[in-house]
Amino acid sequence: MRKVTTTATSADAADRPTSGLQTIRRVLPYLWPDGQAWVKRRVVLALMALVAGKLISVTTPYLYKVAVDALAREQHDDAWLLVYGAVGLTVAYGVARLGAVAFNELRDAIFVRVGQRALRALALETFTHIHRLSMRYHITRKTGGLSRVIERGVKGVDFLLRFMLFSIGPLILELVLVAVIFWKVFGWQYMAVVLITITLYVLFTFRVTEWRVKIRREMNDQDTDANQKAIDSLLNFETVKYFGAESREARRYDAAMQRYESAAVKTGLSLSFLNGGQALIITTGLVLVMVMAALGVQRGALTVGDFVMVNAYMIQITLPLGFLGTVYREIRQALVDMGDMFGLLSQPAEVTDKPGAQDLRVTAGEIVFDGVGFGYEDSRRILKGVSLRVGPGETIALVGPSGSGKSTIGRLLFRFYDVTAGAIRIDGQDLRDVTQDSLHAQIGVVPQDTVLFNDTVYYNIAYGNPDAGPEAVEAAARAAKIHDFILSLPDGYRTTVGERGLKLSGGEKQRVGIARTLLKNPPILLLDEATSALDTQTERDIQDSLKAMGQGRSVITIAHRLSTIVDADRIIVLEDGHIVEEGQHEALLARGGRYAAMWARQSSEEEAARAA
Repeated sequence: MRKVTTTATSADAADRPTSGLQTIRRVLPYLWPDGQAWVKRRVVLALMALVAGKLISVTTPYLYKVAVDALAREQHDDAWLLVYGAVGLTVAYGVARLGAVAFNELRDAIFVRVGQRALRALALETFTHIHRLSMRYHITRKTGGLSRVIERGVKGVDFLLRFMLFSIGPLILELVLVAVIFWKVFGWQYMAVVLITITLYVLFTFRVTEWRVKIRREMNDQDTDANQKAIDSLLNFETVKYFGAESREARRYDAAMQRYESAAVKTGLSLSFLNGGQALIITTGLVLVMVMAALGVQRGALTVGDFVMVNAYMIQITLPLGFLGTVYREIRQALVDMGDMFGLLSQPAEVTDKPGAQDLRVTAGEIVFDGVGFGYEDSRRILKGVSLRVGPGETIALVGPSGSGKSTIGRLLFRFYDVTAGAIRIDGQDLRDVTQDSLHAQIGVVPQDTVLFNDTVYYNIAYGNPDAGPEAVEAAARAAKIHDFILSLPDGYRTTVGERGLKLSGGEKQRVGIARTLLKNPPILLLDEATSALDTQTERDIQDSLKAMGQGRSVITIAHRLSTIVDADRIIVLEDGHIVEEGQHEALLARGGRYAAMWARQSSEEEAARAA
């Protein structure tokens, strides 16, 4: 028996966020990818433009100081030289400011393609990974919450790429340069005040932000919950209408939004506290430095230009420090959001191709279930040693009460799950030894409820084979007996079917699904109660299409209505995970066992319904 790997449930995906350091490590390869030299060149050039811009930026206050001193006649007594020098310095000051802005814009222009490429690559990786996750993941995960995690995560990456690289790094560089200038020009006392102010500011910002992150996480959780309830309600629009539950759904949604409102108010109040504390620290440091400079001017140790330069430098670092509060909060939140998304990406796929797996080769279409055991949970087994064979071109039907394991057999055949005991083989090839893509390509499925994309009828049929031309699509529609109906629609094959195909009736959707599977032209068919949700007349009409589709193919039909499978080559009766009867319709009726009892019960129910 093969070893079965147990994985975490899907609900754990976003509940296992990665740490901030792990998240940053996950992002770095997108900025410095192996084998893509053009990306690395752009990153280096962007960093060079960043450094050049900051070097120019820290020289502008000095030019401002020299111009002020010139106008104050502290450097020149000659009026002509005074005016000439002051004007020239003012122009130089303007050029320096323009140069700093120009280099910043050049940096952004160089880096924008790198950032967008990284976002695209990450979005593709996330999208692909979600499709690789198992059926177990998708039936336990709420779509609304999942979409929210992805949306916030991608936005977080965008923010991190733009601001962490080009805001935090440049800010640190600028603060270091300004501290060195204060030390060299004015003395260590000025530098000490600047460093103490910056240190207090950063510590206060980080401490309060860490507290706010917890509040923000709660707000995110409530936002996700409200979004889940909204999407769940909209997806079940018809059910809500059937039970007149509009007001009930509104109250349910409002209760979730009330919890979100409470968390959002806490977030807003904490933000006000943070901004107020930051302003107090920055203003205190600014006033101290300005007082020290004013006293220096009074003593004659400093010029008026020095006083102005001190003020200019303090304002120059105050602005990015004020921005640091916002940037740090957003980066911290971005790390939380990205951690949720990377936690999702870390969710392992339950069913994977083994190393060196070969493509499935279907030569005859023989399907063998050899002692198959399976359970969705270890404590509850669904199939208990099921063995059966579907011969090439044979049609078998699986019947039995709910919970007997009929649909589970179909899911195992398509390898939504791996068996926990025994094996399933197609033409002698164990499904675990072949690639999932090749397996899925060889099996066509018509489910109980065909779900369509919110696109045209043509798109939905052509989904079975995107390389097929219009003639093949129409041929499949004719075979499914839906071509004439499509032509009667206002836009024919270009008619949009609505979300999940709600603009079409159940029978019309099933015919589109049959046409889609016919276009795929697989050698193996799985009909999973394909007509049980339809009325009797529609079911009879579609049965003809299904029978025609099964010609020359190996077919497994999971049936609820026994009248639909009387022509099957063999009927398998399942009960409590075991095969209890097997044979053709007439033989099973003559046996007078489980199948005969089910047939009698359904026949009497149908007769009673017709009489009513």
